[in-house]
Amino acid sequence: MKKKLVILSGAGISQESGLKTFRDMGGLWEQYDVTEVASPEAWQRNPELVLKFYNERRRQLWEAEPNEGHKGIASLEDWFDVEVITQNVDDLHEQAGSSKVLHLHGELRKARSSSDPGLIYTLTHWELNLGDKCAKGSQLRPHIVWFGEMVTEISNAISVAQKADIFVVVGTSLMVYPAASLINYIRPGTPVFVIDPHSPEVFYKEVVYIQEKAGKGVSILKRELEKFK
Repeated sequence: MKKKLVILSGAGISQESGLKTFRDMGGLWEQYDVTEVASPEAWQRNPELVLKFYNERRRQLWEAEPNEGHKGIASLEDWFDVEVITQNVDDLHEQAGSSKVLHLHGELRKARSSSDPGLIYTLTHWELNLGDKCAKGSQLRPHIVWFGEMVTEISNAISVAQKADIFVVVGTSLMVYPAASLINYIRPGTPVFVIDPHSPEVFYKEVVYIQEKAGKGVSILKRELEKFK
């Protein structure tokens, strides 16, 4: 039986595919705070602005491709039972071939009913506009967890983390909660690897740091993991 390898990924891995974070988007968005385009209050106040913001992010995704970090993680399924928990709303892990991906913060390629959260649709185009409605007649909204909303997938993510034989963190500083708390749920003695180009802060005593960006870091990780096959 393959060992369970759990990977927690964040924005750093997608930046190498050219996807910008909110603070990197510039232009029009420099005048807004992120909560003005990514909160229930923003949606109530100015849904057109919120849709425009996510259309711009979605258009970037439509043009993006997985990088070596995504592809390297997908290739680890040859050796391990890999499950990716991602803070990212893109689907680049899936595009690279990862078969088990849990999205904590929603999915950019999907929209859902503003009246029935269970009505979720996969988008075939990057634009979502006012007047696009669900089967019940309600406006469609981005299938994204906004500031102030519950991260409903966190309990599933905790269950996955608890089963890890090896735990890897890539592309995230572990500053965003509740995702950052997942490391507290792994079993004692579980090997932990952190891929981060910045000077690491010691938050876990049994950690192996790989001070590289995601793409190069994952290739180094693969060499490190050979002994666990």
